[in-house]
Amino acid sequence: MLITELKSHEDIKALATGKTFVISCFGCKEVHFPEEEAVALTKELGCKSALVDYICNPENLALRLAKYKKEIDAADKVLVFSCGVGVQTVSAALENKKVLAGCDTFPLPGFQGVTPLEFDCDQCGECYLNKTGGICPITACSKGLVNGQCGGAKNGKCEVDKDMECGWERIYRRLESQNRIADMKQDTQIRNFATNV
Repeated sequence: MLITELKSHEDIKALATGKTFVISCFGCKEVHFPEEEAVALTKELGCKSALVDYICNPENLALRLAKYKKEIDAADKVLVFSCGVGVQTVSAALENKKVLAGCDTFPLPGFQGVTPLEFDCDQCGECYLNKTGGICPITACSKGLVNGQCGGAKNGKCEVDKDMECGWERIYRRLESQNRIADMKQDTQIRNFATNV
């Protein structure tokens, strides 16, 4: 189980500038999620939105998002209220769209999402997905590096696991394809392991 909390209202308002489409997940009852607060905040922001169940399942997500294709295409970015697994699944589905996390996720032992893919959320309480193109550097990198590539990758593969694609190369390619390389120049706070109990 995990706890998903909305980021501060100030942070969310800053993320939702411009034409923003909001996706809120309400599928996993094993996940604590402030659904009513997310819906109220979405109304306050005045954004077009969708309530979607089980966004961590790519097939289900594709079917649900097809209904909102016109609105998503017209938006500059998509703000997602869900755990980190859901944000990564939306980011993979909307590869050319800026996808942002509106929540942070904290751990509790037990069930986490229903995704059949390799996406994972380390539930660190400090979501980096907004700076890394929707690809988690902690779970996509064998070393969990948050400040960039280690330099040990060869031919795009991780030096720790030769079968694994380097997470930071994936992040770079995603940001490059979205003309967001400048995002990599933002300061990244040193990870606070105290939040990951």
